Formats: sequence, structure tokens, C-alpha cells
Amino acid sequence: MDSKIEAWERGRLRELAKKQLDYARSERNQERIQQWYRHNDLQGSRPMIQLEMATFEQEILPGRLKCVSPAARELESQLLRNFLNMELFDDDRVVPDFYPMGYDTWFKLFDIDVHVEHAQMDGRESIGRHFIPAIGDLEEAYDNGLIRPSTFGADLDRTKKRRQFVEEMIGDILPVRMKMDCLYSVPTQMLVHIMSMEQMMFNIYDYPELFKKMMHQIADDTIAYYRMLEEQKLILPTTAFENVGQGTFAFTRELPGEETLRERPFTTSDVWGFMDSQETVGISPDMYEEFIYPCYKKISEQYGLLSYGCCEPVHPIWDRCISKLKNLRKVSVSPWCDEEFMGEKLRGSRIIYHRKPSPNFLGVEPELDEDALREHFRATLHAARGCTLEFTQRDVYTLHHNIEKGRRYIEILREEIENCWQG
Repeated sequence: MDSKIEAWERGRLRELAKKQLDYARSERNQERIQQWYRHNDLQGSRPMIQLEMATFEQEILPGRLKCVSPAARELESQLLRNFLNMELFDDDRVVPDFYPMGYDTWFKLFDIDVHVEHAQMDGRESIGRHFIPAIGDLEEAYDNGLIRPSTFGADLDRTKKRRQFVEEMIGDILPVRMKMDCLYSVPTQMLVHIMSMEQMMFNIYDYPELFKKMMHQIADDTIAYYRMLEEQKLILPTTAFENVGQGTFAFTRELPGEETLRERPFTTSDVWGFMDSQETVGISPDMYEEFIYPCYKKISEQYGLLSYGCCEPVHPIWDRCISKLKNLRKVSVSPWCDEEFMGEKLRGSRIIYHRKPSPNFLGVEPELDEDALREHFRATLHAARGCTLEFTQRDVYTLHHNIEKGRRYIEILREEIENCWQG
């Protein structure tokens, strides 16, 4: 990487590193770390809260970025991401006392490049996008050799260079620590990226046995990728600040940690995994069970603990499929999910009710409708009574440049938890 930066930029990075360390050492941060451990191990006293900033950070970061050179600006951005939630919104996102860095690994389904066309807004790419299909008719794809073994690997030289750069800049303030977030597998999303949603549906209907064969290969290729990670000793503990999809932390004492890693190499059964299948909301529970679930089950069995789901409603496939995943610890209860149904199913269980509130309250109107928001929260607090509950607000694409609105949102949720929660 091009690491030529100005002396003043280095000073700026070191200033931010010291700020992160101060937040990390704060009493507030240390207490919330312990709350996360208790929560994920099903011993917490209150729901945990996160407001994901990534989807609206274009309103947060640019005004705070001062560095000019690409390498310094990238590091500056990440340092800010490490503590801005605590500084701006005071949710339960916690700050590490180190600089986390992941290995450069990759997995390419069927060795097919994904091509994307982005919509343009004000001369730059917007969130709107279109994936250009590489596969159409599935039988033709097999005949033409397009369904071939997936490729994967790790670029350890690039990882080493990135680490050396960060250590030179801030390593004496924040130690650089290699981190692996949860193992992340979303087969139907990968399919849609190379096949399109419509064509995936046609192929399920037109070539049911070929589609099952393809899904079986996806599972086997994914597991082969995991074996590569194990062989290269790239599987790292997921028991602390590591991210778990979608929108939560890994903190747990139920999985092996650093002490165990010093004794033996890790396998995938030692760590968190994540899966979802938003792309299959258009098929019946019967079809999900027949065409999708076998692949997902096979992959999910590789993990120590599992978080499942994103925006898709899980209640239609809960009893027949998702509830049977033995290592399931968190399940997404999205705005399209039957909250009462999931509350009944999860009450008293060892599975966390991971609520994703509607983003409309925070992201659509310039001002908060506080009464409506409180009712929305109360409905969840009632439905999830007797469950281990967690809130992650996702998919907010604008705060209308009003940071105080995000902070007030968290205040209201804390007030409702204080007044209404029956854990």
C-alpha cells in the first residue's frame, strides 16, 4: 500500500488513537463490556442496544476527516468508526483498547466475478445498484462449465504490509491485534449477485434437481474454504470485540479464547458464524425446507455459535427449519417478522431475540415522532417479555444531518426499557 503521508497527518492519527484509548479505558466502556458478556451468555439484566452508523456515515465522517493521503485517510476513518458511536449516540457499542485488523481473505463463488452497476446521485455512486447476471439458464450454465469449483485464498503479504503501516503510525499507543470477525456465509445472496433474483426463482422451478446439486456444491465449497482457514491457522477467537452479523458483538465465555489458541489451532467449531437468506422470502416454507435449508444446515453445523437472519421474516420457517439449528444463539426479528410469535417461541430459551426495529422512525422523517416510536418499542418489549432481548437499529440511510436525532432515539429506547421491560 502507498503509505507516504505528511508529518501532520501522522500527528492527527496519533491524536485519534489516544482518544480511542481514553474511551476504551473509561468506566462506562468497561461496564458495558461486562454487560455484553452477561447478555450473550444469557445472564444479562437488560436489553443491549446498537445503532449502526455505517449506512449513514456519509453524514458523519466527511466533516471529521482531515487527512489527505489515501492511506492516512483510511486509517483515520477506521479510528473514528471505533469510537464515534459512544461519542455521538451513547448506545452500547463498545471501544477496544487496541487496533483490530483482519486477515485479507477471499471467497469467489464458482470463480465468477461479480459485476455491479451503481446508480448515480450528485455525481457519485448512490446506494441503488444492479448486479449484472453471469449465469442465466442453470442447465446451460452446467453445460457451459460455468458451475465450477469456487476459489478462495488469503493474501498474507498484503495483510503484513497493512499491519506494518498501522504499527508505524500508532502502534506504541494502540497495539495492533489480528482479529477475525464471525465466519459469514450467505449463499442465496451470493447466488443473486451472479444469477439475479428472478433467474434464481426460475431455476428452482425449471431445474429442481440441478438447483439442489448446486446448493450442495456451495455448502461443500464453503466448508473447503473453512478448512483452508484452519490449515493456515487463520481462525481466531470470537469471544470479545469481534463483529457478529448482523449488528452485534461476539462477547461470550462459552467459546474458547486466547488461552486455548495458545495451546492448539482453532477450528470453525470454536467460533461464531452468521447466515441469512433474505433472497428467499418469495418462496414457500416448503420450498425453503427442500431447496435452501439442507445447504444452510450443513454450513451452520461448522460453527460453535450461530446468529441467523437479517431483514427476512423468520417466523414462517421457524418451526420446520431455523429452530432445529442446534447451535443457534441469536435470531433476527426484523420489521417484517411476527414479533408475538417469535416471543412465544423464544421465551425461556437459550436463543436471543435480536430485534431490528423499523428504520422509518429514524431515517424517513426529519424529526422523531416520539409517541409513535415509544409505541413501536413498547410492542417489542411486550412481545419479548421473558426473552433475552437485544436491539440493533439498522438500515438508516440518513439522519437528515441531525446527530441529536440519533442520540435522542437511544435515550427514548433506554427510557422505555427502564419503564416497561420485564426480562
